[in-house]
Amino acid sequence: MKSSTLSVGEVAARFGLATHVLRHWESVGLLKPARAGGRRRYDDNDLYRIAIILRSKEAGLSLEGIREMFRVLQERTRATYRGRTGLAHDRRLRARVRARRLDRCAHFREAVARAG
Repeated sequence: MKSSTLSVGEVAARFGLATHVLRHWESVGLLKPARAGGRRRYDDNDLYRIAIILRSKEAGLSLEGIREMFRVLQERTRATYRGRTGLAHDRRLRARVRARRLDRCAHFREAVARAG
């Protein structure tokens, strides 16, 4: 099911913010809402991000601090992804090496021939 998107006014009303606050957060790189017909459209991910921004501000973080937090989280996510894809590649490579070793094994070839 595809989630619906909200306009800047709808999001502002939902969070009790002025629309210019959301536009400012976009201008400083905290938000990147999609555009449809030249208008901002906010999805669930944007709403979660806004909630995180608000909680972070309540905790005393500056907008620069929040932007840095998002940057670090993004880098860690990318590093984790690279690590996982690297592990998957390593596993596939090891499996291919084992398969080649089995193909070279005379006992294995004989067992396959007998089973076939």
